[in-house]
Amino acid sequence: MPLPPFIEALAERDPEFYRAVKAVAETAMAPGALDAKTKTLITLALDAAHGASEGVAVLARQARDLGASEEEIREALRLAYFVAGNSVLATGGAAYR
Repeated sequence: MPLPPFIEALAERDPEFYRAVKAVAETAMAPGALDAKTKTLITLALDAAHGASEGVAVLARQARDLGASEEEIREALRLAYFVAGNSVLATGGAAYR
């Protein structure tokens, strides 16, 4: 999985930190209990929840390249909305205390 441009920019600005961030990314995305498609769908949902639209676009393409169906992408985005939206409901409950 290629690193986002804002991380790649660290290679020139702060090479030592770039190596550390790159190592974390490689560890997180390395083969393991979750396959590459699942990991990409999770990162897609996280980017959507954090408002990173460019990341969502890139990760959706990568997910498709890994064999993700449109339904799998839809479900990942639904989960992102459900989790992110729940924080509004939980926090909003303070209005009634």
